[in-house]
Amino acid sequence: MSTSAKAPRVGMRQVRLTIPAKAEYVLLGRLALSGITRMRPLADETVNDLKLAVTEACTNSVRHAYGSNGGTVDIVYELHDDRLVVEVSDDGHGFDPDEVAEADELAEGGLGIAIIRALADEFEVGDRADGRGSRLRFVKFLTA
Repeated sequence: MSTSAKAPRVGMRQVRLTIPAKAEYVLLGRLALSGITRMRPLADETVNDLKLAVTEACTNSVRHAYGSNGGTVDIVYELHDDRLVVEVSDDGHGFDPDEVAEADELAEGGLGIAIIRALADEFEVGDRADGRGSRLRFVKFLTA
């Protein structure tokens, strides 16, 4: 007989959040993530890593998508029994994914993508499906 506790099954839960593309709103992305991870308790280290990845993804949109014109950042969290999927998108200026710096070719201020890649199990970056702006998606697999 095993005495280890298994993580509760949650099915798939999805939360969508739209924030103004301003630095002071990035915290809301972290807070939403904290709430979601309460549905499926995770190690503190994992939660902290995920918060850092969300912060970096949102900050990239805030800093690079709109300039001084403003806009919004959309965050979608999908909590599955075995993984957490986070997608951050904007309809700003977009970028060429081939120009995203690799970890060994980083310029000043270019650590965000490298940090997310290091913390996530899967990583994608590119244009949104509608062709406007950018989309960054990462997945963290969750262990029992």
